[in-house]
Amino acid sequence: MLSKVKCDRNAHASMKNILLILFFLVFHVCFSQSVIKPLDLSSSAIELTKQHVTYDPSYFSISYPNGDVPSDKGVCTDVIIRAYRKIDIDLQKEVHEDMKANFGAYPKIWGLSSTDKNIDHRRVPNLMVFFKRNDAEKPISNKAMDYLPGDIVCWNLGGATTHIGIVIDQKSKDGKRNLIVHNIGGGQVIEDCLFDFKIIGHYRYKI
Repeated sequence: MLSKVKCDRNAHASMKNILLILFFLVFHVCFSQSVIKPLDLSSSAIELTKQHVTYDPSYFSISYPNGDVPSDKGVCTDVIIRAYRKIDIDLQKEVHEDMKANFGAYPKIWGLSSTDKNIDHRRVPNLMVFFKRNDAEKPISNKAMDYLPGDIVCWNLGGATTHIGIVIDQKSKDGKRNLIVHNIGGGQVIEDCLFDFKIIGHYRYKI
């Protein structure tokens, strides 16, 4: 009888341990699917630099959702769009849906009276508003350590000219700053330019 009780207790303990293991496995899978690792976005941005792209600010009619301009063309915002798309986030769709529902919250710089799925997500001021509305805004600072791989940074190049890039998991030659993937005119490249211009936006979206 004692042996049977002992066996029952052991079986119960084993079952409890199995259930605990299953719980932690399910939790880990769910958590890993809902949170995008910064390095994943950084790697996606780095991958883009292997693609030859000519800076071209032309207006293009593109498909929706998951639309893109010709793969050999693009501007600074296309770096962000393409990097996120590599990790299954379609900013074209997300920005369009938010603009459609909250058009008044977005800039009126271009004199539009309605959304445009071809271009809205390709404009820096619109992305800045979108990220802020989605609680992705981070403090702007002059400390390089505050800008992590996967972060989005926006700059003012002078006047009304804005720019955007993505922080990656590679360091400057002096080891003090993370490098940036961006397209400021020379294609999708990696450069040490975090503090080259006035920072006007710092965001960490879905990472």
